[in-house]
Amino acid sequence: MAKSPGMAWAFVALGIYLFGGIATFAGLACLGFVRGQDLWGLGSGTSIGILLVCGGLSLTILGVLIMRICRNRGLR
Repeated sequence: MAKSPGMAWAFVALGIYLFGGIATFAGLACLGFVRGQDLWGLGSGTSIGILLVCGGLSLTILGVLIMRICRNRGLR
């Protein structure tokens, strides 16, 4: 799979970035379509949607930061 530790960090960063993007859009869908309804006993669609949007954006930013660190530190 990965031939160097830098390559492994790159795959981790890409996975975090993609998971954050999916979570962000899932949160937007919750806010748009399930507002005020109960989601599987976990809470209202509004609260879960806000949680997913904020968490997804945070993960996306973290993924980009890890990518930039790998590139600038020469971990290729």
